[in-house]
Amino acid sequence: MNGKILAVDDTPASLKLLTQLLQAEGYEVRSAINGELALQSAQHNPPELILLDVRMPEMDGFEVCRRLKQHPQTRDVPVIFVTALSETNEKVDGFKLGAVDFITKPYQREELLIRVATHLEMARLRHGLECLVAERTAELKANMLKFVTAIASTVEMRDPYTAGHQRRTAHLAAAIAKELGLGSDLIEGLSLAGVVHDIGKIKVPAEILCKPGRLDDLEYGLIKRHPQTGYEILKSIDFPWPIAQTVLQHHERLDGSGYPQGLATAEILPEAKILAIADVVEAMISHRPYRPGLGIDAALQEIATQRNTLYDGAAVDACLALFRDKHYRLPV
Repeated sequence: MNGKILAVDDTPASLKLLTQLLQAEGYEVRSAINGELALQSAQHNPPELILLDVRMPEMDGFEVCRRLKQHPQTRDVPVIFVTALSETNEKVDGFKLGAVDFITKPYQREELLIRVATHLEMARLRHGLECLVAERTAELKANMLKFVTAIASTVEMRDPYTAGHQRRTAHLAAAIAKELGLGSDLIEGLSLAGVVHDIGKIKVPAEILCKPGRLDDLEYGLIKRHPQTGYEILKSIDFPWPIAQTVLQHHERLDGSGYPQGLATAEILPEAKILAIADVVEAMISHRPYRPGLGIDAALQEIATQRNTLYDGAAVDACLALFRDKHYRLPV
């Protein structure tokens, strides 16, 4: 079988001739006598190529093509108009709708077959290239995750008291984003940002990270540099998501009281607003060298009290719903 073709023509004799000619060359051909039947057939079982008459009653070929290109199942199927049209402007209109070619009636058999074979081959090459790109992208993303995870582990090796903090924060941030109904691509980038959001602490002396008592102003100032340091480390990496900016902003607050830039509301990335909440909740729940864990109730009370003041309201509501209604638990 050379390929699956849908032939559309309102003239029975022309449709029969076209169908028989293509079948004789080994193509699997389905026929439709009008535009409505063509749309139903194409959407139910998308062909590899559509040969479409322009002059048809009720729904002409241009309208059929327009609808085909609007439907996700058929928008990438190449359309060749088979028509008696000779006006250049009408052909231009057809190309604007997404057609790949015109064959003028009465057509020459060899020309028709060559054009059909050419466009089928081009469509298959494009599909093959898209699959190759998708496979390569998936491979790159997998390697990127390994790289990011390796970076994150270097921070935790210096700060054993917070081991797992970045991973758990990333898990919670992704869960909040999913609860908000955000797209899978954004969630993937947010999760990676969560895994490395404290990478800037690599430049903070270990004795400060592990200090059991209260930090003085100088020590706290060093801690507050970690978002900027993290940004400097990550900014040159060509991630497909704003990971460096998200890391830079994860301590910003809606009222401008955060750091390092004192950004407010609309200036803060949506990913950073979510990550900020996940970071605070995980940190309050977990034990630290200077205090025991405060528990989930205290953490949820904190974000609820500061809803729309420090923390994004929608993200706060999503986080509260996860713990209170859906029994979410941080990974161990």
